Amino acid sequence: MNRADLVEQVRSQAGLSKADSEAAVDAVLGTVMGVVQRGERVSLFGFGTFAPTSRAARTGRNPRTGDPVKIPASTGVRFTPSTVFKASLNPKKAAKKAPAAAAKAAKAPAKAAKAVKGAAGKAATSAKSKKR
Repeated sequence: MNRADLVEQVRSQAGLSKADSEAAVDAVLGTVMGVVQRGERVSLFGFGTFAPTSRAARTGRNPRTGDPVKIPASTGVRFTPSTVFKASLNPKKAAKKAPAAAAKAAKAPAKAAKAVKGAAGKAATSAKSKKR
């Protein structure tokens, strides 16, 4: 999907004119870019987070000649999708993880009980050895 397709989708879903939907898309994208350029994060609940990243200056190598090349410092952006977004992309994985998490939670009390029993047994053994 390109920008024109996005404008068309917004127009059809929101019932706006083409000019209004284009203005809406421009406003949203412009706002996100402006905030990230200022060095701030943009979090859109249910969608994801845009965060600025900075890369320090470094020395690289020209792959053809092997000569060192100075690479200047730069700023980029990282997008991290929300868990809701990821779950919508992978519905089968989310369904499989839920029973596994429930089973793991059920086993946790049993492990804790074994740990307590094991610690009590060790304490009793050390008490016996001290009496000798």
